[in-house]
Amino acid sequence: MEHRSIEKRKFETDSGIPVVQFYSEGDIQDLEARLGLPGKPPFTRGPYETMYRGRLWTMRQYSGMGDASQSNKRYKYLLAQGQTGLSVAFDLPTQLGYDSDDEIAEDDVGVVGVAISSLKDIEELFEGIPIDQVSTHLNINATAPVIFAMYLAMAEKRGIDISLLRGTLQNDILKEFLARKAFIFPPEPSVRLVCDVIEYSIKNVPEFNPVSVTGFHVKEMGASSIQEVAFCLSDAISYSQELIRRGLDFDKFASNLSFHFACGRDFFEEIAKFRAARRIWSKVARERFHSKKEESERLRFFSGGSGAVLPAQEPINNVVRSSMQCLAAVLGGAQSIHVMAYDEALSIPTEESVKICLRTQQIIAYESAVTKTVDPLGGSFFIERLTDQLEEKILEKMNQIDAVWGGMPNAVVRGYPQREVIDRAYKQEIDIESGKRVVVGRNKYTTQSKSRIEIQHPDEKASLLQKKRVKALRRKRDAKLVAAALDKVKLACENSNANVIPVLIEAVKTYATVGEITAVMKLAFGTYKDPGLVV
Repeated sequence: MEHRSIEKRKFETDSGIPVVQFYSEGDIQDLEARLGLPGKPPFTRGPYETMYRGRLWTMRQYSGMGDASQSNKRYKYLLAQGQTGLSVAFDLPTQLGYDSDDEIAEDDVGVVGVAISSLKDIEELFEGIPIDQVSTHLNINATAPVIFAMYLAMAEKRGIDISLLRGTLQNDILKEFLARKAFIFPPEPSVRLVCDVIEYSIKNVPEFNPVSVTGFHVKEMGASSIQEVAFCLSDAISYSQELIRRGLDFDKFASNLSFHFACGRDFFEEIAKFRAARRIWSKVARERFHSKKEESERLRFFSGGSGAVLPAQEPINNVVRSSMQCLAAVLGGAQSIHVMAYDEALSIPTEESVKICLRTQQIIAYESAVTKTVDPLGGSFFIERLTDQLEEKILEKMNQIDAVWGGMPNAVVRGYPQREVIDRAYKQEIDIESGKRVVVGRNKYTTQSKSRIEIQHPDEKASLLQKKRVKALRRKRDAKLVAAALDKVKLACENSNANVIPVLIEAVKTYATVGEITAVMKLAFGTYKDPGLVV
């Protein structure tokens, strides 16, 4: 009976690709050409020749909470524990362009990230941290140009040559319209701002990645690996087209584009997904944008793990899940990695849980021996077949976005990708609720007893202190300088041929706030209300 029940099971990947009983050489065609060499097009085996033999991935735990002082302590703690890069989480008011003392921000200051209202906050956030030696990932989108301007202004005040700064600005607004909805302005000026940052950065901050084109949040919303990569690479195509329209050569900015993917529950599919994404981007760069340099075809990515698949029930089990995600990201060739904390579904990670995340990376890096050879799963019949299948399906969806919708911006405005992802997310939840998809500790092998773990609660005192600081800042600064700087920002925004970054840097140096700058940008660009699914 048991044998017959096993035969009735449906074997497929998380994205619905059928999985056969075993794979052989006959399942793979043109392996040598499609595989290539590490560090060489089509980059299936990795973006660099020596990969982790030459340099480990950057270990950067996504973190930020309360005010700048509180987050600064967490960053110093993580660096002391061996973290090799920073990844800054901003609170919702900062992401949406509101100051901490704005009434609309009342209950959200410092809750899901650090509260930043002015250059003074950025200065305190990085106090005592050698930003000329440590790379920083700034996870911000709608207000990314303002935060980027503050980061550069802080560096200049310290006497640091900004051309030496290393790090990444997320700055992918199209995925905000698709997934997170943390947008402010309409799509057209929003894309303009993304490209303003890229254009300014490649000329003035060449070591910095001015955009991290992000599939991560789309996957967390419920997308399949196919949807995640297709929508993400379609975003990158849209930004590239706009930059080329401005007169920039693809080879001038392509090597500064970076990518951000989630790493979910299907171990082998995630590994194959990363390999397929690299191969597709190499093809896009070469065939669509006629790249002349190999580095323009090289896709580099940050793996953010996946918090969406970490249940609140029996949270300590999530240590195992996150470890598997991290290992998959390593075997898939990530350039930097964040490991999700076991308490992700319950609160901002505690100091103890985030240390376990960092130790997970370090144990895999130094004890597992998986870093001794490049692409250790390369040539696996299953991995290579799955990579081919994912590539085919991702390209099919990307072609659909072009042919039917005329590109990702139009598709997002019409609600096409949103509907696809929502439909899949709903189906997945139904499968979990029915028990068709097993989640250990949630719908199978459950226990009645509740796990007792420490919870990181929002610091109300830090929130109150932050609000007082913003009010005090306005009293002390030169109001006339601020007003003049804000007028320049508005004029630059109204001039479609102007790059807004230089005037934003001037404005933040007067200690104009995120909220004040966003307000004048709204006057120039207007605001955007999501029309919903209008397909």
